[in-house]
Amino acid sequence: MADQLIRATAADGGIRTVGVITTRLTEEARQRHQLSYVATAALGRTMAAGLLLASNMKRAESRVNIRVRGNGPLGGILVDAGLDGTVRGYVDNSTIELPPNAKGKLDVGGAVGRDGFLYVVRDVGYGYPYSSTVQLVSGEIGDDITHYLVNSEQTPSAAVLGVFVGAEGVTAAGGLLVQVLPKAARDEALVEKLESRIATLTGFTPLLQAGKSLPQIFHDLMGDMGLEVLPETQMVRFHCGCSFDRVLGALKILGEAELQDMINSGEDAEAICHFCGEVYKAKPAELKQLLQELRTESSM
Repeated sequence: MADQLIRATAADGGIRTVGVITTRLTEEARQRHQLSYVATAALGRTMAAGLLLASNMKRAESRVNIRVRGNGPLGGILVDAGLDGTVRGYVDNSTIELPPNAKGKLDVGGAVGRDGFLYVVRDVGYGYPYSSTVQLVSGEIGDDITHYLVNSEQTPSAAVLGVFVGAEGVTAAGGLLVQVLPKAARDEALVEKLESRIATLTGFTPLLQAGKSLPQIFHDLMGDMGLEVLPETQMVRFHCGCSFDRVLGALKILGEAELQDMINSGEDAEAICHFCGEVYKAKPAELKQLLQELRTESSM
């Protein structure tokens, strides 16, 4: 099933839900960063969360940054996702591995750590970005995103995120975000029914592995609540906007003296993009051209 994002509403627009399948893009991230099993699950969940949060923004250029910083051995997670369906991200320590948790699943909470913070920055495309910080509640990402939405955006929400990764790579990944808006929040029976159904979910990836499509998942949860699946299916993908020109621009920041030292070494200058793992090399001749440009600019 292709990586995709689908939106739906229920209860006359009082319930908003978004589902995303991110299997292929999570596998691409795993390969690019040479991620361990638990690092793949942690980054994959966070990338799915980024796409879900970005999906409710308005302007085409809107983006969401999610940074997770816990006290676990994984270090930090940073994800950048856009309303356009693109996402990228990385973890600090990509090779760490932990034994399964008490439930026999990948111990994402132990890798991330339960003592730390979740930072969310929403760039709406103009003005100053909106930022918010909440404490981690479990390090499992889904619980932490739910905690953020309830406390920072005052919206009753539930985020269900999952990544299934084995010896053959990522075979299922994605997530579901359900939010109850004020017009439906007053219907206590409706909210209780929805909460009960969400509580019965054992995860998101088992639904994909059972062959469920996003509309079918929506129907199982809210089919008797006036469900309306919106017709647009948005494709999502791993994408990084880095380029060789941007790398050269970054090298300029080093200044004339350091550039000259790099030229004198006679070796290529190497830069690696944290977000996608792409390796860029600038030859001594290109560094000389860069140095000349820098000197010209400084003399103007």
